[in-house]
Amino acid sequence: MIKILHTADWHLGKRLQEFSRLEEQKAVLEEIIQIADEQEVDLVLLAGDIFDSFNPNHEAVELLYKTLRKLSNFGKRPIIAISGNHDSTQFIEAPDPLAREMGIFFYSRYDSTIPVGKLENGLEILASAPGFVELKLANHDFPIRLLLSPYANEVLLRTYLGEGDRETEFRELMQAKWKSLADQYCDQHGVNLFLGHFFFVKAGEKPEPEPESERPILHVGGTQALYTHHLPEQLQYAALGHLHRYHAVGLNPFPVVYASSPLAYSFSEADQQKQVVLIKASPGKPVDFKPIPLQSGRPLCRKKFDELPAALQWLAENQYCFVEITFVTEHSIDAPTRRAIMQAHDGIINLIPQILQPKDQESLSLKVEDLEKDMLSLFQLYYKSEKGVEPNETLLGIFKEVISQNQPI
Repeated sequence: MIKILHTADWHLGKRLQEFSRLEEQKAVLEEIIQIADEQEVDLVLLAGDIFDSFNPNHEAVELLYKTLRKLSNFGKRPIIAISGNHDSTQFIEAPDPLAREMGIFFYSRYDSTIPVGKLENGLEILASAPGFVELKLANHDFPIRLLLSPYANEVLLRTYLGEGDRETEFRELMQAKWKSLADQYCDQHGVNLFLGHFFFVKAGEKPEPEPESERPILHVGGTQALYTHHLPEQLQYAALGHLHRYHAVGLNPFPVVYASSPLAYSFSEADQQKQVVLIKASPGKPVDFKPIPLQSGRPLCRKKFDELPAALQWLAENQYCFVEITFVTEHSIDAPTRRAIMQAHDGIINLIPQILQPKDQESLSLKVEDLEKDMLSLFQLYYKSEKGVEPNETLLGIFKEVISQNQPI
């Protein structure tokens, strides 16, 4: 049996508006290293979005290298890392020749081939092809096969993999590539895994929402969502990155799992429990996997208040978090209230007013025929909707003057 740690979406260098997350990232990566050591993990899979940008800053790069050195148990525990849609393919593969000597493999291009051979730490690369590697650990008598699928948009993938028949859909192109590799290399005598950074869904089911901090993969000019049935049947586990919430897309015939990001990176992830996944695998048998919760980092919270004392009390009791506050008010948030809230907590990211509408006020509801009205009439409709009364003659005169100055000569 082999123990594998699945993690993803580190987004090193990520900020939350003006707030750096670097110290939190250091803490949570130390926690991941501790889990790997305590669980006596044999292999680590890092499923993309290592950095948050194509050109990461020096601190983010240094943190990655220091973390991988310790996470690899100083060369005794192999790490396979692929690029995600936030990563530069050139930047990710740049340190690969040096890192490979410690059993750390970066993979970001579908035309790359990992060199075969035996390393000083006892790790042996038995076979390799574009999009595939087979390795053997010194203390295990069976091989581990990995289909490697870093993110690339459809244009790049067709460049790497070929157009095929003009009628061939992108999904069919990927399915054929994976099937070809699995048919050639994957049998019951080794552990067969998939490592990818794509948006996978189960056919016929509603897709998981992507986090606010993510660049969407499902978009025009990017890459279509893929279906779980496109993955080869020889696999025993699919380790995915991109969605930031721990989520098993499917369990049959094998688990297809998003590990989650190690920290909450947007308020759409508020109150999510972040995880890594521990996998126990043997050749020809179903894997055993379980999420392990991560505790480090400031949680993200969304709160709504309609009274200042309640807001101040909650903020005083919950200092170690980032918070987005919606404050319900009849008008705008006055300066003393805003000042009191902002001074009560050092992690307020957004303070959003929610203006109550008077009970006797009808909401603005435009009809198709209203769109034919002139600017002055539309302004009167809007003003009455917001204020509940008609604008007076003075205000109408000012508005007429403003729009007259913006008319073409």
